[in-house]
Amino acid sequence: MQVSQLAKKAGVSPDTVRFYTKEGLLRPTKSPENGYQNYSTSDFQRLTFARKARQLGFSLKEIQAILEQADNHHSPCPMVRGLFEKHLVKVEQQIEELQSLRRRMLDAVDVWQNMPDGVPDGQTICQLIENWDQHLPEEPQTCMTKDDKGGRHA
Repeated sequence: MQVSQLAKKAGVSPDTVRFYTKEGLLRPTKSPENGYQNYSTSDFQRLTFARKARQLGFSLKEIQAILEQADNHHSPCPMVRGLFEKHLVKVEQQIEELQSLRRRMLDAVDVWQNMPDGVPDGQTICQLIENWDQHLPEEPQTCMTKDDKGGRHA
């Protein structure tokens, strides 16, 4: 298969095929007659694998390491599980951070509905941002103390 044929078969652009070739994930042979790169069914398999791995959040470097394990006839599955667990923890942290940001944004929208527009006066730039948290209802505070391990408890 040539670049365009592999791209069509795999459902990607020819540029994607060229990129993965340049990065060493695909290993075409050069045709002695015309100098074109010819891709095998193995290249199709590797390209399809790389696409699926990218959809699951694996980086190019990680995909290369996984393929290297497979090329050396070692199961990459333990590595995949470990990497994936780390990715999942990171994604869950990002979701928590985004949920927290969403709550702050919703609070700000509520507060800003009742705040007048201000003009920069040398003391302020935009009072909506500078004062948004001063207009939030106060939450009950609990007494927090540090425990011996540096954590906090009520």
